[in-house]
Parts: sequence; C-alpha cells; structure tokens
Amino acid sequence: MIRGVRGAITVKENTEAEMTSATERLINEVIVKNGIEADQVASVFISVTDDLNAAFPAKVLRSMEGWTFVPVMCMKEISVPSALQKCIRVMFHINTDMSPMDIEHIYLEGAAVLRPDLITE
Repeated sequence: MIRGVRGAITVKENTEAEMTSATERLINEVIVKNGIEADQVASVFISVTDDLNAAFPAKVLRSMEGWTFVPVMCMKEISVPSALQKCIRVMFHINTDMSPMDIEHIYLEGAAVLRPDLITE
C-alpha cells in the first residue's frame, strides 16, 4: 500500500543556507520518526511558498546517501493571501504496511499551526 507522509517547516529568511538547513531538519525528522528507507519511497514532492526562491529544497534529499534514484520534485504552493508564509512542505509517498494512525506527520516551527491535530510532541 502506498501512503503519504507529510511535513512542513517555516524559515525566517529567504536564503539558501536557511532553506537548506530547514529542509534537512524536516526531511531527517520525517525519515527517522517513520523509519523510512529510500527503497520504500515511490516519490517525494516538496513545495515552497511564493516568498521562497533562494534554493531548491529537493537538492537536500538528492544529496543524501542512498537517495539518488528516488524521484523528487519541487513546486510552488498555491498563493492564498491568508496562507502561512515562508513555508516548506514535503510529501513522501511510501510503500508500507503501516496504518494511517501509525504515520507520524511532522510540523515544525511556525508550520505547527497547519495541523495542530497531528502534533505529537
């Protein structure tokens, strides 16, 4: 069964260093908390809000050992006036037997407001 594992994080500034660091933190936490291995992953979508354009967050995942052949795509979020700003979101599509209730979706920094019902900390 393919299931989605979501996550999001906000950054303070639109800089390559900040975007890269935040993406790495988010991706690592999603992977560790859900025990994800690259060979289980069908694809990963990464989106950013309109105010972020200093880096390609997908480069972070592509540079990780063992993740070279996992399809990763960056895209823009829909620009809604009241939406959370400076936000990076990820969606891992994984092959798993886990139930939806066992998946740990990760929302860090200001992104915790997106899904307070899924915060487990």
